[in-house]
Parts: sequence; C-alpha cells; structure tokens
Amino acid sequence: MTASTLRVLVALTLVIALGGCTWLKRKAYDGFWGRESWQQPARVIEALGLSPGDRVADLGAGGGYFTFLLAEAVGPQGRVYAVDVDTGLLSYLDERIVGGEYENVQTVLADFDDPRIPGEGVDLIFTSNTYHHIEDRTAYFERARRYLGPGGRVAIVEFKKQDGLMSWLIGGHSTDPAEIDREMRAAGYDRVASHDFLERQSFQVFRAGR
Repeated sequence: MTASTLRVLVALTLVIALGGCTWLKRKAYDGFWGRESWQQPARVIEALGLSPGDRVADLGAGGGYFTFLLAEAVGPQGRVYAVDVDTGLLSYLDERIVGGEYENVQTVLADFDDPRIPGEGVDLIFTSNTYHHIEDRTAYFERARRYLGPGGRVAIVEFKKQDGLMSWLIGGHSTDPAEIDREMRAAGYDRVASHDFLERQSFQVFRAGR
C-alpha cells in the first residue's frame, strides 16, 4: 500500500466515523490528503471544455477543491455557484471569497432535494464525489434540468466500487458508472462524454435531451 493510498484511507475513515465534523470533511476533500496525485484536477477542468463567461454550479462544493479551479476556468466574467447543504462548509467558503480574488464565486445553501441554483440557467452542473449522497437521484436531476441554460450539461465525477480494504472504507460512498448512466437517462439526459483517465472514479458528462 502506497503512502498516498494510506492517507486517503485514513481520511475516508475519519469522514465516515465523524461525518458531522465540518473541519474533517473539509480536510478530507481538499488537497491535504494527497488528493491531487489521483484526482488530476487540471485534467478534469480541461476535459470540461469551459469557456470564459460560462456559468457553473459546483454541486456539493465541500471545501471548494474544484470551486476555485472552476472559477479560474470561467474567468472574471463567469460565475461559479458553490452549492452545498452544509452551512459550516459554506461559511468556510465565504471566508475564502470575501476580500479575495474570487469575486465570481457565490455560495448557495441547497435543500437536500433541490440545488436551488440562482440565476437564469447555468452552462454546467458539476459534481465530484457527491452523487452517492443524493436520494432519489433520477427525480433530483429531473428537477435540476430547470436550472440548466440551453445546451447545459451535467458532469458527474464519482468514486467507482473498489476492491479490498478500499472497498470496506468507501462502502456506500461510490456508484457504479452504469447505474449513473441509467438514472441520468431516466431523468431525461443523454450521455455525451465518458472519460477514463481517473483510476478511482468515473467521469461522465450528460446533456438534457427529450
């Protein structure tokens, strides 16, 4: 077992055991645990094909690991909505935003069954390692379609089922890629891309269809 894998296992154990602690959740999902080596954030952002001025919702923004990378990708004329149900994490993000360089980021307190994304429609709803937390996902993303602008997409990065000790630690914190595809199709989306460069996660992109 590599040192990087061990750090991830410890982080996941802490999150599962003490899931109510905002500090632990923030640390587990930012770069503290060596996440950059396996998450390949720059490559993920590149694969999204964002343009300056785009509007993006980071669904389950957590500690902002992807939020600020998305903000850089869309530029000062764009907008990133950091969406989460955890008020502690949103407060932490607000502290980073106020007086900082990310004036194009706005935090959004979501409901468990509704992302409550403001504005006139986003170009992309992005979510990383959050899909498994959503209940009745087909209904959720069917409702979420109203927050998408014309041609809007949904990008889902999600842990795949693992083997061995990693499987025990992740437990229900993963979703089979085929299951994501089925549920999103049932919600009225077509898959337009599937990237395979992430070893531990699936990475699928959908666009609202019928």
